[in-house]
Amino acid sequence: MGSFKENIKTYLEKTDIWLWIFTLVATIYSLLLISDMQRAGEYNYLFTQIIAVLIGIVFAVLISLVNYKYFIKYWWIFALIGFALAGAVFVFGETVRGTDDTAWIKLPGGFTIQPSELMKICFIITFSKHLSYLSDNNKLKTPLGVIGLAVHLGIPIVLIHMQGDDGAVLIFIFMAIAMAFLSGVQAKYFAIIGGALAVGLPLLWTFILNDEHRNRILALFDLDGNALNNYGWQQYQSKVSIASGQLSGDGLYNGNRVAFGIVPEQENDFIFTVAGEEFGFIGCILVLVILFVIISRLLIDAKKAYENKGSYICYGVFGLIASQTIINIGMVLGIVPVIGITLPFFSSGGSSVMSMMIAIGLVQSVLNNQEKDMDKAKIRIGSQSRAKV
Repeated sequence: MGSFKENIKTYLEKTDIWLWIFTLVATIYSLLLISDMQRAGEYNYLFTQIIAVLIGIVFAVLISLVNYKYFIKYWWIFALIGFALAGAVFVFGETVRGTDDTAWIKLPGGFTIQPSELMKICFIITFSKHLSYLSDNNKLKTPLGVIGLAVHLGIPIVLIHMQGDDGAVLIFIFMAIAMAFLSGVQAKYFAIIGGALAVGLPLLWTFILNDEHRNRILALFDLDGNALNNYGWQQYQSKVSIASGQLSGDGLYNGNRVAFGIVPEQENDFIFTVAGEEFGFIGCILVLVILFVIISRLLIDAKKAYENKGSYICYGVFGLIASQTIINIGMVLGIVPVIGITLPFFSSGGSSVMSMMIAIGLVQSVLNNQEKDMDKAKIRIGSQSRAKV
């Protein structure tokens, strides 16, 4: 029994305890918000979320016990898993309610999964491998190396765009940008790519975006309010719900707008509105503080990593959580168009919360194996020194 307690203590000392704590705090807060909005319908979102959270935590702990280098070493397995997940959507995919997206797979028992969520984890691993290869061979800052990274990114975004899930496409792009920039890719390459995208905006608007995409963007600039009856309705109602909470909110299980489900999709993409109505400005700030701490810890953990492979994984998880947080809050506040991005750890959705937990497990794996990496390096240096003597 004593040995077990010692192992737990040692494990917690190696990993980022604050990252674990705030991940659990976010999860508990999420369950409160989801239990609150259950009043608006018959489907038991809370039960599904609890199951997904428990499975996600188990996977996170198990992954944290495995040396992250094995994930990097066998990157091709995750590449195959990513292709398999993308391919499964084209064969077994279900159309998402209210859209023309085919991004979900229905499982026995009425459950569904969104493969693009798990593909994000696969991408973090394969892109980390790609970055470490370029770094080890002094090709990270070369034009050919950057082109290779762009091609790597292009594969999943083309596959996901074909499914109609362009919200996920943006997250992949932001993850790749964060990982590449923080790993040392020169700013001039981002400037060149940004300039090319700016020149190509008319083509993007005309040939890539569909009518729904264009209408959601135009709704942000509809000064006459005509869009409030269609594409702007959801965002208008979300802002009203948040404003109705004022400083401290109506209290848990007391918000009338939540009870009547006035804000569409308030259980997932617009869960922030539930926090605003029930807990007010204070509740919204609490959500932001929790996520800010998690995001900050990821950057701190990246700096702690003994090898660049570990840092790249941390950068990838940082890009994933930071971009989804910024875009989701922007959607709810009417700053960016609605593109179906969940709020990390808070939104209802088994695939989303499990992928977030797995991502946290990857970061903890980097930290949990730091001493092993350092010991191996010392042995290697010692052997080289004796050989010279």
